[in-house]
Amino acid sequence: MARPMLSRRTFLRGVAAGTTVALAVPTLEAMLGSREADAAVGGPIFGVFFWGGGLPWHDGHGAAQAGHPDIWTPKETGAGYTPTELLAPLAPHQPSVITGLTPHTQVPPNPPGQEDGHMRGFMVSMTGDRVRPEGFDHPSHTLTALRPTLDQYVAKHPDFYGLESPRFRSLVLGASSARFHDYGHWNAISYNGPDNLNLPVMDPGQLFDLLFGVQTDTSSLKKRALLLDAVLEDAKSLSARVGAEDKQRIEAHLEHLNAVKTRLEHSGEACVAPAKPGNTADLIAKTDIMAGLLAAALACNMTRVFSFMLTSPATTHVFANLGVPNDFHATVHAGAWDQTRAGILYQMQAFGTFLGKLASVSDPTGATLLDRAVVFGLSEYGEGFQHSVSEMPCVLAGGGAGRIKRNVHVRDPGGNISKAHVTMLRGIGLETPSFGWNGGETSEAFGDILV
Repeated sequence: MARPMLSRRTFLRGVAAGTTVALAVPTLEAMLGSREADAAVGGPIFGVFFWGGGLPWHDGHGAAQAGHPDIWTPKETGAGYTPTELLAPLAPHQPSVITGLTPHTQVPPNPPGQEDGHMRGFMVSMTGDRVRPEGFDHPSHTLTALRPTLDQYVAKHPDFYGLESPRFRSLVLGASSARFHDYGHWNAISYNGPDNLNLPVMDPGQLFDLLFGVQTDTSSLKKRALLLDAVLEDAKSLSARVGAEDKQRIEAHLEHLNAVKTRLEHSGEACVAPAKPGNTADLIAKTDIMAGLLAAALACNMTRVFSFMLTSPATTHVFANLGVPNDFHATVHAGAWDQTRAGILYQMQAFGTFLGKLASVSDPTGATLLDRAVVFGLSEYGEGFQHSVSEMPCVLAGGGAGRIKRNVHVRDPGGNISKAHVTMLRGIGLETPSFGWNGGETSEAFGDILV
């Protein structure tokens, strides 16, 4: 006797907490096959960590910058590279690093000055496109983006959150308040689009109030676990009444359903509101505080996208604690290599502190926030002495929920930086046929880093 076909009008039924549940099988399939189910219980995280000032210059940046050692690029390529001086603070978290990259976007001749690394390097690194030519003025350093920066691109991508409705589609944060200019581009690294900046939250108390001024409620996740549990028995019964093809499909769903239910039952266990912090002028201490609050927000499923501007583009932060008397932008342009080295190393120590906070929070499966994340570490150019856009820094920290290989060094001299963009976007599960504009478009990714 032939088994009945599984009608698309078939319902699974159960009772949860006195509530009758009727779930259509197509709805079950859609729910279990969607990104939403995974997102609510530990979906991928995407973040940007930006520091101002690039890297200490060396021969790879040009003839004018020659004569200094490269203390960024590992000597070995492939897995298990030996960290260099500047990468050593990140080593406990085993980031992957891509070196040799540069913008491939075309630079129009007018208005003049669009090739300046301050502007071009930043925009291509953060948007995959050049500066908007309309309204650009090099003497006054007036500029804007042509499109959203990567954090907003991901936050608004229809496939990243799916049907999930996070409290914040993204968090835009920062640490140092020093600015090259007090207007426009120099105040932020996050763009929604042309002339539309997202200013960072930089005060720990303000961030705490934003996140935890309202009591976090994880009861809805527990309720979803009950609802899923309510239909499990009926789904098992249905599996016995259908043909082999439908049976296989339902049993695959049941296996996933059980895993989702278990994770939903534990959702929120890592969500603990910290005490309200004070502020500090120390850059690393402030990074530690802000990263701790961000980690709490991520653990509480408030968001899965962030940007963190440690120091701003062309930063004028004064590293007086390092014996650097002048602002950092002036220090770099003066050719003070040793002081530049000290300032960049200190910022890498802050980056390591930031990653450490994400690595310190685990879910019931043992996975950390950093395991789920891809954190893109970058600056606005390769180096600031001559504004070279050769050898742009590119760090991909985190495991991308199993999609990114860690502790890999890929060397690609003159390579297209948008190839790194394709890699990180695919590393958080977004189908990305290509990325980049105006001569920088590519469909290639760094396969040595993708799982």
